[in-house]
Amino acid sequence: MWELQPTERARAFVLSHDGRAQSHVDLDDPTYLAFDYVRRMGDVVDVLATPGEPLRVVHVGGAGMTLPRYVAATRPTSAQVVLEPDEAVTELVRAELPLPRRSGIKVRPVDGLTGVAALPDGRADLLVLDAYADGRVPAELLTREHTAEVARTLTRGGAYLLNLSDRAPFAHTRRVVAGLRASFAHLAIGAEPATLRGRRDGNVMVLAGREPLPVEALRRRASESPAPYRVLDADLVSDSFGGGVPFTR
Repeated sequence: MWELQPTERARAFVLSHDGRAQSHVDLDDPTYLAFDYVRRMGDVVDVLATPGEPLRVVHVGGAGMTLPRYVAATRPTSAQVVLEPDEAVTELVRAELPLPRRSGIKVRPVDGLTGVAALPDGRADLLVLDAYADGRVPAELLTREHTAEVARTLTRGGAYLLNLSDRAPFAHTRRVVAGLRASFAHLAIGAEPATLRGRRDGNVMVLAGREPLPVEALRRRASESPAPYRVLDADLVSDSFGGGVPFTR
């Protein structure tokens, strides 16, 4: 069941599903990213292109559409597509957390597998996977075959951003990384130090691209963040997250 809960900020709400917080939305300030992992995703958006420059973004998973709102606010005229199969949450958001007028955000009531397969080649500068069911990204969205479909939809310099949840020794993330390597030459990972050290589970942000990624720029953002985190370059990803066997259909 989807529920909205007010916060201490005026016109800001937390959207929850079966007791799990999914999104924080501030209707007055869409650039306010309350959840640390969403702030890390916002950092990726900010380093991929010049501030204010429009991006073509596809989001797999929508919920309250916090990140699409952020892109629309910081990069006006960006063309965005959100693939959200749960029509109940989309109706709730439209009624209670309406998107700004002329936001450029289009919501399609399809699952990620179907929606990505229908996209044309080179459609997106950035594809974001932030879809969860029972606390996990659906397995069919993490296969080597689906990753190849994602790569097809990206521009040559485009990037694939995945929000995973895992804990040391990161068996799940290792398998995802192995599948990504078949389609993307460059990888980076961002996570809280406590998660990387195995002290607790947490969000693991994986960034993949066919062209070199802006790792140093992302590291600067990470060091300046209200909740600092580490960014691992390709060599460190190989050292810490190598050895996995890809998920396949």
